[in-house]
Amino acid sequence: MDEIKCEAFLAAVELGSLTAAAEKLGYSQSGVTRMIASLEEEVGFPLVVRSKKGVVPTANGQTMIAPLREIVRAQRTARQISSDICGVVTGMMTIGTYFSIAALILPQILKDFELRYPKVRVTLQEGGNTEMKRWLSERSVDLCFCAEPSGAACDWIPVFRDHMVAWLPKDHPLAESSSFPVERLGKEPLIRTLVNHDTDQDRLLEKLHIHPDVRYSTKDGFTTYNMVAAGLGISFNQSLISRKWNGEVAEVPLDPPQYISLGLALPSLKEASPATKRFIDCVRARKELWDERSDKN
Repeated sequence: MDEIKCEAFLAAVELGSLTAAAEKLGYSQSGVTRMIASLEEEVGFPLVVRSKKGVVPTANGQTMIAPLREIVRAQRTARQISSDICGVVTGMMTIGTYFSIAALILPQILKDFELRYPKVRVTLQEGGNTEMKRWLSERSVDLCFCAEPSGAACDWIPVFRDHMVAWLPKDHPLAESSSFPVERLGKEPLIRTLVNHDTDQDRLLEKLHIHPDVRYSTKDGFTTYNMVAAGLGISFNQSLISRKWNGEVAEVPLDPPQYISLGLALPSLKEASPATKRFIDCVRARKELWDERSDKN
């Protein structure tokens, strides 16, 4: 089966739109339609249903998503290995990541990577822990830069630890303290982000058996941060996420200290493409620079 046809089908069902799939792949809508029709003729049954609302896979089409995705992955890997043998790394790579990592950590790593391997095209796919686990299971990403997945069958490469901090209004009694007792997370009005989405908040509260007084819940960390600044309650998160945010929020380390392991999760390190392995090398090289600077400070 032709990789391009498989990509056209996968993009259409992922985005729910032939137009969006065409824009993503750089083809005309009619071109994508023809490719999907050709693939349907090849497999012998309809793969998608078209309506005014967009495109959805048929029952048989849903069944074919995983094997067609594997065909695309295998053909890309074969091309990359052949180019690697010839001394030129090419191909495509999809990285799943948090918004905070995409904004604060990946830009410099991607700059290093692009200078070394300009022929590799990289796509970032941003989400939370629930999405990372699904993407790894589906093999729809080459790797994820995230917290260590829970319950996911994957290979894990730790990169660094980030400590958890309490977010407090500036007039909070402990705003100037050197630490914030974790048990107080269950005794004060708490603002939570993405409840029951396997977030760092979910994991810590479950680990410590804390049942908080949740006054507000949000879908976005920045919203939570600003609600804390407005005095609507307290919250907590990784220190990384708010590194470039400015607001009337005190960030106080938790006591006892709580840490999140951040790193690279892969469906299979053994089966990773040459481009993915080169990206891992770039992350490790950048980590060495971070460690050197940290030692000097």
